[in-house]
Amino acid sequence: MPDALREFFDLRRDTFVWIGGVVSLALLAYMLLVFGRFLLYWAGSRHAFRHSRPAEPGDPAAFAWHLVIPCRDEETVITQTLAGLRAVAPAAHLWVIDDDSEDATRALVLAAAEHDGRVHLVQRRRPHARIGKGAALNAAYREISAWLPPGTDRSRVVLGVVDADGRLDPGTLEQVCNEHAMGRSDTGAVQIGVRMRNADDERPLPGRGRAANALARALVRMQDIEFRANNAGMQLLRRRTGSVGLGGNGQFVRLTALDTLTAEEGREGRPWPERALLEDYESGLDLRLAGWRLTHVTDAGVSQEALVSWRRFLTQRTRWAQGNMQCLRYTGRVLRSPHYRPAGKAEVLYTFLQPVVCVLLVVLTPLSLAITGAGLVLFPEETADFQLRYGPWMALVFVLATLPMVFWGLAYRRLVHPGRRRLTGLLWGVLLWLYAYHLFVVATRAAVRLLLGRNGWAKTRRNAEKVTLGAPTALES
Repeated sequence: MPDALREFFDLRRDTFVWIGGVVSLALLAYMLLVFGRFLLYWAGSRHAFRHSRPAEPGDPAAFAWHLVIPCRDEETVITQTLAGLRAVAPAAHLWVIDDDSEDATRALVLAAAEHDGRVHLVQRRRPHARIGKGAALNAAYREISAWLPPGTDRSRVVLGVVDADGRLDPGTLEQVCNEHAMGRSDTGAVQIGVRMRNADDERPLPGRGRAANALARALVRMQDIEFRANNAGMQLLRRRTGSVGLGGNGQFVRLTALDTLTAEEGREGRPWPERALLEDYESGLDLRLAGWRLTHVTDAGVSQEALVSWRRFLTQRTRWAQGNMQCLRYTGRVLRSPHYRPAGKAEVLYTFLQPVVCVLLVVLTPLSLAITGAGLVLFPEETADFQLRYGPWMALVFVLATLPMVFWGLAYRRLVHPGRRRLTGLLWGVLLWLYAYHLFVVATRAAVRLLLGRNGWAKTRRNAEKVTLGAPTALES
């Protein structure tokens, strides 16, 4: 270092040390706050998960069921999906929304409709098509409303949203209408559990090498643990706080609840938010703000295909993170709403702020390292003293952050694979901890997209879809 510069820092040593200490303590305090809120949320989710009890099934015949399947280039999965839904729900009407597909989706649905009078095609064309899942669901809502005979008791009509690759568990409708779910007249929507159908696939990437398949298996397993353990606990906590979130797959909504939303000014025929990246979660917010009760059912689920490509996975999760950030505009309405209890408001704010917290940590971590590095060069004794005093606390927080994830790995083993060794559950938990760091990547990407004004809706390709060399991994309008 030049002598003049060293002399400058030496003259102002106390000031620089004080500023560096204050900034470093602020960063440490922020990280401890983030970890504390995470630990509190995890403890509530864990308690709700461990004390969940099954409910007696209801009578599906008391309701009219309409299952809605949004499709955009889904020729690889739609035929099997229709056959599976018909087997589980023989009396339900199946409404397939073809969002101007460029493959054989429409032809396959029409062929199924020729043999099954309860299969209906909702055809959409550009420029009104391919603008988002919410717009597609609204088209189905309008067609179903027009199709229902006059005098229909709309409170007994339930619309279920199922992904194009979704398969409902046997007995799903019985659980959705149990006495704690649609069996209560004030329940506007029910969300069921989600699991990954290909979680035990030994070769998710046929034709690829051993290492590639090992990484793909780990990615699939982590998605299954995330939904069946981590997310299940989160939804059960939300059930207690009155802030259950709806997902894009496996949500069931009472028609009169949707009617309530369309009665709002400017939303005629459009109960789902259009052009929203998280239309499912936003629709749940709208329903709760309108006074409807939402609940989660753990005794029934829908299976879907976990992604085996990290690139496609990050594309999907970036869209989710960006949609989560868009939900921040609901903050004032939620805080003022009489329909949310204080615990529910706190839970919603935790969810809203999660990607923001991740982005701030991404920004602050390099800043903290830079301050430490500069301190070691300029003021080595003071910096070393600071690190010895506070460094162990940061290391402890880093280690403790693994424990909640380890619990979910062990809980998943006990719930799904009780025959596996506890060591396997422990390994899954550690991998889940590492897997969770993808949140920092996708939150940062989402923030960049927001800053650039990129809000297009991306449909992640199925695993079976072939990708032309150089083509994008998602179709975006």
